[in-house]
Amino acid sequence: MHSIRVLIADDHIITRQGIRRLLEDEGIFTIVGEASDGEEAIQMTRTMNPDIVIMDINMPMVNWIQATIQIKKYCPAIPILILSAYDDDEYIFELAGAGVAGYLLKTASGDELIRAIKAAINGESVLDPVIANKLITHFRLSNVNTHKEAISESLSTRETEIIKLAAQGLSNQEIAEKIVTSKRTVEGHMRSIFNKLGVGSRTEAVIYGLKKGWFGLDELD
Repeated sequence: MHSIRVLIADDHIITRQGIRRLLEDEGIFTIVGEASDGEEAIQMTRTMNPDIVIMDINMPMVNWIQATIQIKKYCPAIPILILSAYDDDEYIFELAGAGVAGYLLKTASGDELIRAIKAAINGESVLDPVIANKLITHFRLSNVNTHKEAISESLSTRETEIIKLAAQGLSNQEIAEKIVTSKRTVEGHMRSIFNKLGVGSRTEAVIYGLKKGWFGLDELD
């Protein structure tokens, strides 16, 4: 497995150093940079082209929402994993439109962070259970999918099937078993879906589908 190139964005140097030490000890991660504010995160992502950005929710200069939007504008394929001490509704609801790959609470263990990074890189959904439940409730109580739109004609029949299974919370391996194919084939289809929808993660793709009314919230339960 090639080294996973990581950019860490957090305004606390102790936190950045802790994450760096944790990841470097694994031997499969390369820290390409550390950003101390949102503006640095945007610029360093564009110049260093990491495989993933780990970003704190409290970022000075440019907040995490605007930083995420700018990063996704210039580097749509790079997943952004938010690492936060907060599970406040206001933050959770905003992530739905910001384009993040996942949202992990800082109460997570080091092993959970490592698994989340690997999952995000592979296009898997990365949402803390607390966050996932609140996000689903948010969509259920809103009207984002009352007007159903046809799934983009650019998606093939197989890709349409896969995005719907992803919305159900199935992993790539589970999807592969469901449609009787290999995990690698599913990963290839997911990358194609991301490219066609202009997103960088499964979380973004599913939220995109929810907003378009491609599938119901019951498929996320």
